[in-house]
Amino acid sequence: MPAAQILLVLLLVVATSHALPDLARLRDFSWLKVWVSRWPRDASGAHLPVVLLPLLLVVACLLIQAALAHVMFGLPAFAFGAIVLFYCWGPRDLEADIDAVLKAPDSDRRHAAAQALRPDPAATALPLESAPLVEATFLSALSRRFGVLFWFVVLGPAGALGYRVVQLLARHPAFVAEVDAGRRGLLERTALVLDWAPSHLVALTLALVSEFDAVVRTWRDYHAAHGQGYFTLDLGFLGALARAGVDADVIAGDGYATDVSDPLVELADARRVLRRILVAWIAVIALFVLAGWTR
Repeated sequence: MPAAQILLVLLLVVATSHALPDLARLRDFSWLKVWVSRWPRDASGAHLPVVLLPLLLVVACLLIQAALAHVMFGLPAFAFGAIVLFYCWGPRDLEADIDAVLKAPDSDRRHAAAQALRPDPAATALPLESAPLVEATFLSALSRRFGVLFWFVVLGPAGALGYRVVQLLARHPAFVAEVDAGRRGLLERTALVLDWAPSHLVALTLALVSEFDAVVRTWRDYHAAHGQGYFTLDLGFLGALARAGVDADVIAGDGYATDVSDPLVELADARRVLRRILVAWIAVIALFVLAGWTR
């Protein structure tokens, strides 16, 4: 898709998600569970490579994009892109989930609300502590926003749909149960591969919009401690960088308090930092649009 269309679609989806949160109910992937349950099996009864399912969906989506690209000045392609990006965004609204934790009237309901911030719904309960909350919020932002947006920019609607389907098949309990154990490892590796580039871009943007030195130092120390280098599928660095950036922001007084041990203070600052990252990504896309207009 042209950069101008990408920018307009993104702004429309972000505004719609914020103004009409009830529309999130339309992000229903129950059809995918039916498809997975009916996916062909080999002679042993195991599913044929389920990773072929998102690949087929991506190819079908690419064909639709190509068919719509030159129809009615690209308006159908624009509408198709907006619908697909909105459908793949989330599916839960991150801002609403953060608000539910910050505005909960007591600790029990605050702890219950915090569970919605887990990037993996099947993971163990999330403690109401600063470090786990910040890390979970950033990882959720990666899967709900930035991963979808990155692949939408790269491949258009097909990229967003492919990313979301792989994430669901690899990590959501409702779909994992439908996939035999032998195929889950392949899906998880595929999900990590799709997360690799957007997670590093989020980390780079985090360094630019928060405390640069703290983030870069933590990034370097993390990889030095693990001895794996930067080109691995270990994405644990993002949680470490998120904690470093948010801690530095809080200590610097970027908010109403400076207590890094207060989970609500840290969570509120994490939301501010994630907003800055999203704005920075939108600004970069806007620069590409302006560059295209000035040529």
